Amino acid sequence: MPAVALAVTDGMLHYELSVAIEVFGADVTHIVDPWYDFFLCGSGPVQVGRFRVEPDRGLDHLAHADTVIVPGWADTGSEPPADLVEAVRAAHAAGARVASLCTGAFVLGAAGLLDGRRATTHWAHTQDLARRHPAARVDPDVLYVDNGDVLTAAGKAAAMDLCLHLVRLDHGSAVANKIARRLVVPPHREGGQAQFIATPVPAPGNHPLDELFPWTLERLDQPLSVEDLARQARMSTRHLGRHFKHLTGTTPLRWLHTQRIRRAQELLETTDATVDTIAVAVGMGTATTLRRHFHRSVGVPPDTYRRTFRA
Repeated sequence: MPAVALAVTDGMLHYELSVAIEVFGADVTHIVDPWYDFFLCGSGPVQVGRFRVEPDRGLDHLAHADTVIVPGWADTGSEPPADLVEAVRAAHAAGARVASLCTGAFVLGAAGLLDGRRATTHWAHTQDLARRHPAARVDPDVLYVDNGDVLTAAGKAAAMDLCLHLVRLDHGSAVANKIARRLVVPPHREGGQAQFIATPVPAPGNHPLDELFPWTLERLDQPLSVEDLARQARMSTRHLGRHFKHLTGTTPLRWLHTQRIRRAQELLETTDATVDTIAVAVGMGTATTLRRHFHRSVGVPPDTYRRTFRA
């Protein structure tokens, strides 16, 4: 099973640390088996906010992991711990995929892993990251960046987006969607979606569209309109659009379109249904329409996507 190592040190941000533990360290073998072999790596007991964390292994064990996660850390005004930087650099050299959450990007930058690569971090720290690591192409307007072997996420909620993105890469969209439902988080957001400074991911039951999201996802085969969504949410279309922009960073129709594409990916990965059948199931109507939108969104036609995934 793939090994995921979480690099920990004093001053780590507890939210990002918890997100990684919840996604990769939880026992979800009832969903998929085998899952990840997960462990914490540190140079000794570390202080995370008011909590004390006891690592499973030393930092040198990062080099034995398939994926290394570096959570955000609070003191971005100083250089990251040298032993952590060296261990992350060595892990990448040994072939590990390295991902940072929030300000963990500063650790990757210090390790030289961002040089010549596109990267991001929390919007409040992107200018500082760009100043300290001029060889990196820092993008302040995305949720996460995937360079294949080096990935970086923006702040807070984007940490969850990147972790679920990694699950999707490793186990497919069907498993990633089940993990998301287990965690009761909003549907998958693309990494290229803009960071919305004042918009954290809403907690379930804490926003007016809480019941609309699952209602819509159960009816993707139907020709839903903005008016249909507004009627179900018991609000005007203008009010609905305002809530959607605030909660998802996009419009109702664009969000709906993305969910149709995601459902098509899941069906292509997990069933032998024809493209025509999938087109009807996701509300695209015809195979021609699905192929056009799928290629534009994913970058390859549905048939190529299915062959590549199954290969």
